[in-house]
Amino acid sequence: MCWQCDHPEATRADYHDVLRRKILAHGWAVQYVGSERTPFGYTIGLHPAGLPELLVAGLPPETTLKILNTLAGYMVREVEPAPGDTMQLADEWHGEFVAVAEPHAHMGLGLELYGPALRGLQFVWRDRDGHTPWCPDFNKGGLRQPVLGNRSAALSP
Repeated sequence: MCWQCDHPEATRADYHDVLRRKILAHGWAVQYVGSERTPFGYTIGLHPAGLPELLVAGLPPETTLKILNTLAGYMVREVEPAPGDTMQLADEWHGEFVAVAEPHAHMGLGLELYGPALRGLQFVWRDRDGHTPWCPDFNKGGLRQPVLGNRSAALSP
């Protein structure tokens, strides 16, 4: 269950406090949005460091958490990927970065904490056969992955 479901008496401000504590302890938090149609997850807490928040769509919670934590750690320690950059992760995950066109539509808690200047960068993963969502053969019979921006669109400052 979700934190808010487990704490029905809590307010949205209480959950913001939980997120702030996680961000203070770890540098960022991951918010997973479960959905039968298209689950997704995103980071909250990279924005104060001048970085875009990260988003992954169409994967189960454990995989989403692992990918986002790996990417966030890389961005904090190494470099911010640009839209159009590709990356190979451990466990054979390979993907391309796409600027999220409308972060306010997908990263609500980040927006609530940091305001409208929030930027988003989606890690668009390839399926087991190496196909991207732009390919008609992408993930046949598996989860779909919406792409939440234009391919290789630059992030606005």
